[in-house]
Amino acid sequence: MAAPNKKKILNDPVYGFITIPTDLLFDLVEHPYFQRLRRIKQLGLSEYVYPGALHTRFHHALGAMHLMGQAMQTLQSKGHTISSAECEAAQIAILLHDIGHGPFSHVLECCLLDNVPHEEISLLLMQDLNRQFDGRLSLAIRMFEGSYERPFFHQLTSSQLDMDRMDYLNRDGYYTGVAEGAIGAERIIKMLDLVNDQLVVEAKGVLSVENFLNARRLMYWQVYLHKTSICCESMLIQILRRAKFLIGQHTPVFAPPAFGMFLAQRISLAEFQTNQAYLNAFTQLDDYDVWGCIKEWARHEDTVLATLCQMLLDRKLFKVMLSTEPFAGVLVDELAGQLRQAGVADEDLSYFLVEGQATNAAYLPLEERINIKLKSGKVIDIADASDLSNIQVLTNIVRRYYVCWAKGLSVVESQ
Repeated sequence: MAAPNKKKILNDPVYGFITIPTDLLFDLVEHPYFQRLRRIKQLGLSEYVYPGALHTRFHHALGAMHLMGQAMQTLQSKGHTISSAECEAAQIAILLHDIGHGPFSHVLECCLLDNVPHEEISLLLMQDLNRQFDGRLSLAIRMFEGSYERPFFHQLTSSQLDMDRMDYLNRDGYYTGVAEGAIGAERIIKMLDLVNDQLVVEAKGVLSVENFLNARRLMYWQVYLHKTSICCESMLIQILRRAKFLIGQHTPVFAPPAFGMFLAQRISLAEFQTNQAYLNAFTQLDDYDVWGCIKEWARHEDTVLATLCQMLLDRKLFKVMLSTEPFAGVLVDELAGQLRQAGVADEDLSYFLVEGQATNAAYLPLEERINIKLKSGKVIDIADASDLSNIQVLTNIVRRYYVCWAKGLSVVESQ
């Protein structure tokens, strides 16, 4: 019997036909750990703002793998020696970079886990896959961690101008319909080069990088930190807070076993690292677990939990206000008074009145620079190479304070 063809061609709506170039990459795509990403939306609850934002982490990871392949071809075409093993490892590193995301991606890192970054879980899952694949992911893991002696591989995977950002800006702009997300990724990739194994962009690509940074800033305010998205995410966080509180009070709360484990415990990175059971349970979690519970909890005897769930299901969202300054205590007290009049008990106010802040900085040169190679061969920072004054502005961290509250809430009483 003939061996199956694993060099598959996929039709991607953003890039057209893309190829899974090696047998190992195909086997990783087929692995249950990666297939789980089909069930995790890329943009969490942004579909409440942009109905087309239904694409998944699975889409995004494949797109980033495709762009990494293009980057490898570009660098090889400019005379840089990159072996086939390095090409494959770089594509594995970017393919698996998001494999550690949990349900609703970034939204639940703060409340479902004990502030365990998804990158750390991605690394643990890559190490587990490395054991399953007899050490064939070792080079990819070194690239992902940044320990490989050729640093540009890590820069292409995780930096301020990496294949991850290039794909998600293009893809998120496409599915939301926000045209500002279009960044000309192909042109930027064609302008990539290396100096001392460090990633640089040729001088003629400066305008494309400027567009990339501007697109990132605009996409954050228009999509990722849209006030309605902030509001929806705040509601979801309060739902999980309430469920965890009730479980802590020994009140029965429905949940599948794996999801229930994370609701009942605060699991730290150290526990993930030392107890395989937690990692196994994590690989069973996806958006459907959360939505299934929200539907069930909407009928829970605890009216705080039930009210929050039904509001989110019906898109009866909290109102939200944004400000460049922290909100005055008088305003927050007034909103709390309105909720008390609606029947919310003082001990339950924090579920229906949420304060927080969102930050956005398009470019942080102190973390890692985007380097431009001039025709003279000199390498300088994009902020110095650009003739746009707003590049310097993009390095500033912009803060927006928000307050969300359940306006027009009917009587709510805890059980």
